[in-house]
Amino acid sequence: MDQLLNSAPSEKRVCRAGSRQHGFTLIEVLVAISILVIAMTSVYRLQGDTYRMSASARFYTLAPMLAKSKLSEMEIQGFKNLTGGTGDFGQEYPGYTWKVGVEEVHSELLKDRKYHLTRIEVTVSQDENLSYDLRTYRFHVD
Repeated sequence: MDQLLNSAPSEKRVCRAGSRQHGFTLIEVLVAISILVIAMTSVYRLQGDTYRMSASARFYTLAPMLAKSKLSEMEIQGFKNLTGGTGDFGQEYPGYTWKVGVEEVHSELLKDRKYHLTRIEVTVSQDENLSYDLRTYRFHVD
């Protein structure tokens, strides 16, 4: 029995001295955190780029529609009283503004005074960051 009692503590001492404690060292933790920070920075940057591209795509999809609707309103009013101006699109499209420029185009081909050629420029802007220009010409007879 003495031999069992003496051998049990000696085996425990051998196991403690020869085994490694379980866990991570400080260097392993720092390397893991560094890798995590690099990965998260990349993901954050990608998400920011995706948001900007989405906002830009939305603007360049919506702006032509708004410009054409403004041009349609002007055509309904008629070309005789057509003037430039600025405004916004109301609460349906907050942050979107329009600017219209109208100019009579004179040409040697249009010698008769009853024929008119008008250049119309419609600019749609959003928060003065993005801008879309639509230029068209309209021919009309008095």
